[in-house]
Amino acid sequence: MSMAGYSRTFQCGATLVELIISIVVLSVSAVGIMMLITQTTISSANPMIRAQGTAIAQAYMEEILSKRYPAPGDNGPETGESRSTYDDVADYNGLSDTTGARNHDGTVISGLEGYNVAVSVSSTTLNGSAARRILVTVTYDGLSQFSLPLAAYRLL
Repeated sequence: MSMAGYSRTFQCGATLVELIISIVVLSVSAVGIMMLITQTTISSANPMIRAQGTAIAQAYMEEILSKRYPAPGDNGPETGESRSTYDDVADYNGLSDTTGARNHDGTVISGLEGYNVAVSVSSTTLNGSAARRILVTVTYDGLSQFSLPLAAYRLL
């Protein structure tokens, strides 16, 4: 049998096995990229939460530092006092706003419901002078590892 008149053609293409392998490789790559996008999206809110938490802590601290130095032995609010009537630094000791950041009259600030603020005021001395150490700690409900402490001192 002669091969005259018979032309041999070669077909180039991919086998079924090669197609399956390429689909698997592309799928794994797509999953990796999607995980990266998800992680980036989750962590992109962190700087905004940190900036907002810092602003909240500074606002509370400004309010507290604007009050007078407390009388000796004063370690908390007097009977019947509320935040709107606090008149000295010690009145803020133990303040805990766990349902959102609040303004000075106790109203929750819209959009800041996820932030929690705790204040502690303690007696100390700085270079032999009586002082009160004020610690404002801001946390956020959505990030358990987020805790932003801000400390300051009020001198006599």
